[in-house]
Amino acid sequence: MHPILFELGPLSVRTYGLLLAVSFLVGIILALRRARARGLNQNKMINMSLLIMLAGIVGARIMYVIPHWNEFSANPLDIISPFQSSGSIGLTGLTMYGGFIAAILVSILYLRVNGLSVWKTCDAFAPSIALGIGISRVGCFMNGCCFGLPTESALGVVFPAFSAAGSFYPDVPLHPAQLYNAALGFGLFGLLMWLDRRPRFDGFIFAVLLISEPITRFIVDLFRYYESSMTLGSLGAAGPVLSVNQGISIMLCGMGVLLLGWLRSRARQRSGRNRPRRG
Repeated sequence: MHPILFELGPLSVRTYGLLLAVSFLVGIILALRRARARGLNQNKMINMSLLIMLAGIVGARIMYVIPHWNEFSANPLDIISPFQSSGSIGLTGLTMYGGFIAAILVSILYLRVNGLSVWKTCDAFAPSIALGIGISRVGCFMNGCCFGLPTESALGVVFPAFSAAGSFYPDVPLHPAQLYNAALGFGLFGLLMWLDRRPRFDGFIFAVLLISEPITRFIVDLFRYYESSMTLGSLGAAGPVLSVNQGISIMLCGMGVLLLGWLRSRARQRSGRNRPRRG
């Protein structure tokens, strides 16, 4: 575990921050290549990519701050300032689904305003989202955040005491939930790229992402630690405690199923209208 990759004088380059930046860079390069292959305007795609980065960070920050307001009530400036009142540099605390939802909403608005194909663009960017999850979750593991629950399995990892995981569970093997999430992110990226090998109706790849990613997140969260402010309650007296993210996962997955059905129906209707008539 290496939360600080290297130091340049007073500036510490954190592994998580670097891998998060890499995930954005690699994801955008891939998305732009896929957008070009779909005949989408490159300049507008670049502009949208910049908006996605900004919206993703702002949305992820807001969704973290809301349930953790007690951490910021004394120093609200810490919400947006990279120079924290504790003396550290950088923003610590992001919630992925906040960034995911904000980026989608901003993207759709941008595409509508500019008269661009929403679903064709979403298909171009969908694999990049899965790839970004895989890369950034490796950063979470290196940082010792987003950690799992105690386990006696051979997969258990003991985190150092200076990490968030080690401070909560000193000398206790924990599920490496970050790596579970990373592996599933990379796997989902491979699945989406494989499905995109042959022509599909516009929006298919994005709808599959919207269904599949929440399922993987729901599963991983069964092994992940959450403070009480990030939980919704348990499924019955003996049932597992649902996290806020699992609740969001259920909603997103349901939306993905509805979207897939609607897009398929629309594609069939268009295909029927375009089919030449006999007689």
